[in-house]
Amino acid sequence: MDSMEKNKIFAAVLCAGIMAMLSGFIAGQFVHPHIPDEDAVPVEGAEGPAGGGPAKPQLPDPILDLIADADIAKGEKLSKACAACHSFDQGGPNGVGPNLYGVVGGPKAHLSDFEYSAAMQAKGGAWSYEDLNFFLWKPKKYIEGTKMNYLGLKKPGDRAAMIAWLRQQGSGSFAMPSAAEIEAEKAALAPPEPEVEESADASEAAPAAEGEAAEAPAEAH
Repeated sequence: MDSMEKNKIFAAVLCAGIMAMLSGFIAGQFVHPHIPDEDAVPVEGAEGPAGGGPAKPQLPDPILDLIADADIAKGEKLSKACAACHSFDQGGPNGVGPNLYGVVGGPKAHLSDFEYSAAMQAKGGAWSYEDLNFFLWKPKKYIEGTKMNYLGLKKPGDRAAMIAWLRQQGSGSFAMPSAAEIEAEKAALAPPEPEVEESADASEAAPAAEGEAAEAPAEAH
């Protein structure tokens, strides 16, 4: 290949590079990418806009109205997952967790031969249906510092079945939830109503409407 051919090839490559650079420059002058301020598809679980207020507290679903007709057999089946740590018969031994005979309606941390966590001992009170609902839903949320490493029963029907079965293990004399207690629990655990902001149009329309009402008697006279 002589020098003339080499010069032609070099000139062709140089021209192609110059054309590519000019094309990119021209395209950048006429085409401006638009980056949206918000996601086109909202992502569930993402943080809301700043200033949106504190997050609403999570609460378990009410279960008192389910206990009377709960599936006892299902509760017994669910209890098998707890048998590795607890016994349920009268006088049964403690394991990693305490014996739970008579737990429904009984006092918290009542066994003298079991080392409860300080958090459980400080909680105090009796194991009401409402307390058991919260504890079985999320033990560590109900009693921070509890030794019980259990994620909880998320379905309200499962919690009601478990509590109904536990009631039969030495707590049969503990009264079933009354109608008043059922309604009180529903009110306490009802999800918060969404806040409704008054629109600007509605607030501006109100004075106009008042003005029209004030002028009406004058027109009538």
